[in-house]
Formats: sequence, structure tokens, C-alpha cells
Amino acid sequence: MRDTHRLEPDSANLGSGPVLAAWERFVQGEDHVPGVRPLVAISWHRCREQYRVDPHLTRAPVAVARPDHTPEHDVVFAELGFRAAAVAHEVGSLGGVVTVADATGRILAAWGDHATLVRAGDCNLAPWFCWSERAVGTNGMGTALEAHGPVPIRGAEHWCQAFHDWVCAGIAVRDVVTREPIAVLNVSCWRGGLPAAVESWLASAVTMTRYPLKSRARDSGAELVAAYTEARATTGAALAAVDTAGKVVIADDMAGVLLGVPAHTPAIDPTLRWNPGLPEFIAAARYAGRQAVHDRDWVGSTQIFAHLADEPTSISFRPVFSSGHLIGNLVLFGVSDGARLPPTEGPARPRVPPRRLVALRDNRMVLLRLPEVSFAESHGSDVWLSTDQGRLRAASLSLDRLDSDLADVGFLRVHRRYVVNLSRIREIERGLKGELSLVMEGRTNEMVPVSRRNAPAVRRALNL
Repeated sequence: MRDTHRLEPDSANLGSGPVLAAWERFVQGEDHVPGVRPLVAISWHRCREQYRVDPHLTRAPVAVARPDHTPEHDVVFAELGFRAAAVAHEVGSLGGVVTVADATGRILAAWGDHATLVRAGDCNLAPWFCWSERAVGTNGMGTALEAHGPVPIRGAEHWCQAFHDWVCAGIAVRDVVTREPIAVLNVSCWRGGLPAAVESWLASAVTMTRYPLKSRARDSGAELVAAYTEARATTGAALAAVDTAGKVVIADDMAGVLLGVPAHTPAIDPTLRWNPGLPEFIAAARYAGRQAVHDRDWVGSTQIFAHLADEPTSISFRPVFSSGHLIGNLVLFGVSDGARLPPTEGPARPRVPPRRLVALRDNRMVLLRLPEVSFAESHGSDVWLSTDQGRLRAASLSLDRLDSDLADVGFLRVHRRYVVNLSRIREIERGLKGELSLVMEGRTNEMVPVSRRNAPAVRRALNL
């Protein structure tokens, strides 16, 4: 969700007023938060319901994990560091500090006013401490990693009471292909106002930082097409080239059908690649990439349910390197070469299923009990929920994320565009060619199609 509110100098009286009153009610379990921006209200909900962050936490924890960084990520960190250092004097003269953190919220460096840096150290707003939402709740850095665009967080909008004297604004740098966060740039002031130009400065810094990422994506896309063309001349198997995120750069006719993407047409803009909409395939591609980084000669295979296929299809991954760096994989269909990939990968950390879903109605946040939701539908760049309160836009930006969060609480992915509440299925309709449709319980008895590849899972879930 993009917050378009322009930053202006804030008053020093940050820990009082209607936002603080709403915060006090919300941490006690109430849900109605009038006067609180939707961006903040949704973040509070994540902190309370999903991450279970103690609102009375006084310090950020030590960052315990250090993820592997690609060379492109190192370029981003260096560029952000250069830009942060360049404005450190101006920000410092206003009593502020500038920080750069990685995708986990781990602060890498901090610049600015010496006295404020010392005060920031009291709550561990300093290098090697973690400021993700999962660690410390709503804040400029952590919430920017969860949202899009500049994210200002003022005073009592912070989830932890100990940070209510701070005003901050953060923005994430996202990979131009995967859209996943790489780093976050943040400005913080204690009991003072942020400069009015900070939002435009943050946006400009991120724009400049993305230029080398776009250049690298353009080059790697061209090299994957070249590798595909060379392999096409030596194999009769259906073939595709995918990037390290599992997105398709180019595919032949058969691979295009199986992956549900256009055939023989590499994207003109290399950052606009095709998502096959097959979570198993994407997970396998990313696993293959991690293995190849440690062993350049690694080749692996697995089986997936492809589009329009009733039986699992064998696929084999062969890594493609450029200048010593992995840029993607060639994928051969109907081939079982190399090491066997594990069937599934466990989550990196214990996941707590949400107790309620968050939806938006105009500028208000609507908290829905799970039984109230009939199904979720992906439509364009939005996810919509069919609920007992009508059709509402979900706060979640991704149907894949929603599917993952709800997998253990009675919801099932039945189509690339639909996740349904199994307890709300009223009837099952079979078409002339055996295709399934679900008639959902509700006032309008809406129908949800079941894709052929998801039909076996639906039958198993409903004991058919």
C-alpha cells in the first residue's frame, strides 16, 4: 500500500492525542481505531495478531541472521551508503540520523547528529540490531519492508511505546524482477520534525539505486535468451529459461503451455518477466539456484503439476552463469537428470497462522474472522475477498502470501487466481469434460473454478 502523505515538520508532542488513545485501545484488544492511517492500522494488526510483538518492548534485539547477499545487493548497500553519508550533515544539523538496513531489518550503518546517535543507542537504533516489524513492530524501516513507497511513522504510530518519542520515514529498495526487498533507507528524529523534503529525497535515492539493478536485469535476460537458444539446438525436450526467482524469460511452445506463459517471446523490458503461477515450480527454481551457488556443476530434477496436466511432469534444472555469478536456470521438461530436489521445503521459521484477515473499505480497516471469508480472488494487482460483509479489498498484496498464511487453517488454493475456505463450499459442479467448479456458500452462491492441476488436492481435501 502506498502512503502518499507528504512529510512535513512534526510537532514535538508526539506521545499524546487521538493516535495514542487509539493505540492504547488497540493493544488492549479493541479493533476500532478511528483517526489512524490505514497503513499504520494494518501494521498494528500484523504486530498484534501475526508477529505477537510486545508493545512494551524497550530495545531492538540483536540481528541473529545474516542472509547471503548477491553482488547486486552489495552494489545497493554501497549506493545507499553513499547517498546516506552525503546528506548526513544536513540531517544531523536537524538532530536526525540516517540508517541503512538489509532485507531482514538489520541495520548496517548509521550517520547523523552525535547526540541523537547516542540517544538512539539506548533503544538499539544502531548497527547489528534488527528493526523488522517482526522484531520491534511498526517503525519506518520495518514497515517500509512490508509496504511500497515512502513510509512515515510518527510518535504513537510506533507499535512499541518506548519509541513514541521518535519520528521516522523509511523506503525499501526492491529487486526490479522479484519485487522482493533488498535494503531500506531511513531517517529518524527524536522529539522533532523531519525535513519537508525527506520524502522526495528518499524516493530519489531509491530511483538512483535501482539503475544498476535494471542494467543487470537487462544483461542477464539477454544472456539467458542466448543460453536458451544454444540449448534449443541440442535438445528435443521442451525448454524454458528462468531467472533466479523462477520467472520465465523465454520458453518454447510446449514449455509455454505447461508453464502458462507466452512462447518464444522474451520480454522487451527484462524486468517484466512472466510468473508461471506455479508455487511448486518457483520454489524448485529457487532451491536449484541456492544449490548451484555452492556447486557450479550441480544439476537437479523434480516433478511438478504443470498447467493442463493431470499427472506430475518431470523437470530438470541446469544453472546458467555469467561472469561467475548465477543468473538463472535452463529448465527441461520430461527429463530427470541429476540430484533429486526435496519434495517440499519447510519454513525458515515457525509461522503463526492469522486469527483474522484484514480488508479495506474506503479509508477504514475491516477485521474479518476467518469463517466470514468465502474465498479470495486475485484480480490485476489486487486481492479481493468475498465475505459476509460483501466484496472487500484485502490488505495483502499477494495471493501467494495469503495462500501461505491460510494453508493450515482450512483454506486451499484451487486455481492460480483463487483460494477458498473449504468450510464454505456448498456444492461441487462437474462439467461436461470433467472440470470442477465450487459453489460457495453465501447470498449469491458464487462459483469458483478449479484448475485441472488443483483438482486432485480438492478431492483429497473434501474426501471425494
